[in-house]
Amino acid sequence: MRRAPVDTRTTVPVLDVTIPVFNEERDLEECLRRLHGHLQDTFPHSFRITVADNASTDGTLKIAERLAREFPELVVVHLDEKGRGNALRKVWLASPSPVLAYMDVDLSTDLAALPPLLAPLISGHSDLAIGTRLTRNSRVVRGPRREFISRSYNLMLHSFMGARFSDAQCGFKAIRADVAQRLLPYTVDNSWFFDTELLVLAERCGLRVHEVPVDWIDDPDSSVDVVRTALADVRGMARLTRDLVYGRIPVPELRAALARGPLPASSRADEQTRGSSLFGQLVRFAAIGAASTLAYLLIFLFCRGFMDPQLANFLALLITAVANTGANRRFTFGIQGGNPARHHFEGLIVFGIGLLLTSGALALVHRTTTPDRWAEVLTVVAANLAATAVRFLLFRLWVFRAANTTTSTGATTSTETAAS
Repeated sequence: MRRAPVDTRTTVPVLDVTIPVFNEERDLEECLRRLHGHLQDTFPHSFRITVADNASTDGTLKIAERLAREFPELVVVHLDEKGRGNALRKVWLASPSPVLAYMDVDLSTDLAALPPLLAPLISGHSDLAIGTRLTRNSRVVRGPRREFISRSYNLMLHSFMGARFSDAQCGFKAIRADVAQRLLPYTVDNSWFFDTELLVLAERCGLRVHEVPVDWIDDPDSSVDVVRTALADVRGMARLTRDLVYGRIPVPELRAALARGPLPASSRADEQTRGSSLFGQLVRFAAIGAASTLAYLLIFLFCRGFMDPQLANFLALLITAVANTGANRRFTFGIQGGNPARHHFEGLIVFGIGLLLTSGALALVHRTTTPDRWAEVLTVVAANLAATAVRFLLFRLWVFRAANTTTSTGATTSTETAAS
């Protein structure tokens, strides 16, 4: 199914850019003047900017209202409740514009990325568009703590929820209004997890998400509590998983109405039979294992700088085990759909075996000698390699065995049906 291009000759603004704010009197005026000037100079269609004031207690609302009297394209909406998700949901559902976008008030993202963000939506090529800070073509300036938390969170999204988008929380996104009207009523989160919830739901419904590498500079004075936000996002993942498992969100109905259609039958057959060859599985598992071991080593060394070796080992092994299970499920054994939660639960049991091996090796080396940092590293890497061999056997013979059997049977049946 193709989307029709947006009618840019409409009498309403083609684009509505929302700026959600809470107590931003210091940055708001500069942000609005820069954004308004940029859109006037570069956007060839009509637009409006909506300031969504989330119960500010400083002079934010007065500044926005003063600028609205100066710029006819500026609209101010005051909300009594806090929360970025709440503001975006209410403003977008009420907006008459066919293309909706939002960005953070600090304008950390270079506005040069705005045209490539909007073009696929206007043409009908894509349904949502997001800025990403996590591709090799992105240019990002931010501290290692934020970088580590952001990448770990997105890694969890890929592993636990099967997400394919690269950056859930970049404050630079756009969506077609016809798609937003169908998806937004099923979003629940009123805060920062709103972005993730919307993107996961869009992918589950078969929509196309376009990604734009951005140039992004961290705001050192940002009031966002990164750790608290990350913990809230993890709780949001658990809640969204329950909603999807128990059917609160009618994904099949939304997919039937919105999805762009399945892949050709030949592509699906190729995808289904990817995991059947033992040699191919070994090659892919070895590549993923090498990447996992390197990631484990880097995370262990990073964490070891401020925590004891057993805790550093636990965190490094947990993060890489989750990623390893997701990557092997998708690439080594060629499994899509099914029950990823069960596979990850069984993968955590396999993780427990690896934890016993590495923790036991660490305890043994500390009992027999007083190792330096590199002796610790060599010990845990050797134990991790042994755990990797055990992991492959358990993945092939237990965790993914039933799924591979079902997939192979389904592929055979499809082939026989086509032949007959």
